[in-house]
Amino acid sequence: MKVLVATEKPFAKVAVDGIRKEVEAAGYELALLEKYTEKAQLLEAVKDANAIIIRSDVIDNEVFDAAPELKIVVRAGAGYDNVDLEASTAHGVCVMNTPGQNSNAVAELAFGMMIMAVRNFYDGKSGTELMGKKLGIHAYGNVGRNVARIAKGIGMDIYAYDTYCPKEVMEADGIKPVDSAEELYATCNVVSLHIPATAETKNSINYDLVNRMPKNGLLVNTARKEVINEADLLRLMNDRPDLKYVTDIMPAHHEEFADHFPGRYFSTPKKMGAQTAEANINAGIAAARQIVGFLKDGCEKFRVNKK
Repeated sequence: MKVLVATEKPFAKVAVDGIRKEVEAAGYELALLEKYTEKAQLLEAVKDANAIIIRSDVIDNEVFDAAPELKIVVRAGAGYDNVDLEASTAHGVCVMNTPGQNSNAVAELAFGMMIMAVRNFYDGKSGTELMGKKLGIHAYGNVGRNVARIAKGIGMDIYAYDTYCPKEVMEADGIKPVDSAEELYATCNVVSLHIPATAETKNSINYDLVNRMPKNGLLVNTARKEVINEADLLRLMNDRPDLKYVTDIMPAHHEEFADHFPGRYFSTPKKMGAQTAEANINAGIAAARQIVGFLKDGCEKFRVNKK
């Protein structure tokens, strides 16, 4: 069996070493395609691959067509909207993610951006503190729970909304659940976004929703670019000069945000949430273990596509 690591943005060497150890201990071959610059390179590399580990790399129908021996793709990370799930199912390929492995890294970045924003992006002028402020967590999954853990240490008043998480779970963690996204935004000084990009959530963070935030509200996005209605947010930030927006996913209208709202907007140059040595290692090794478990024992615990 051949396991291909196909990463335009490579894993750290220590992560690759850990992946190799897991793969070769199972008796499989490891192949690396790192820092590739053209899709043709990926299409060539997958021809004889039985399994693929990826990061943000796009695996679409063309890739599946080029990989007749492929049995499983594992996205080292939580999000998997870079994989065509319908095409994977049509080709009989299992797709998995590695939930939880990057969660602390993303949560820490969210707080780094929060602190920078409330301190006026370190411009030398007086800012505010997070302690005592109301934090809204939009989606209480692995990242959301780590955000809540850090927020408790800072002394924030924590609320959350998640249609899929029972209120009892949030309450057991000392979090105040709310009944709707509208209530969350109307209640909280800071809202931290952790929703996936789905048909239901794309463009859902719009003018009407964010406009419910109290004066001097701060929106933090470490989730997905597609969930933000950028035209609406541009219009709202123009209408409400008290609002700030910080994001780990550079908007399509980045230059417009930056030009129109200096001191109120920040974006990382590229997605940085999972860019820590620890997250890199954890996600890569978890992906390798899941591939071995699938190929040897048929374990599909983290499968995200239909059979």
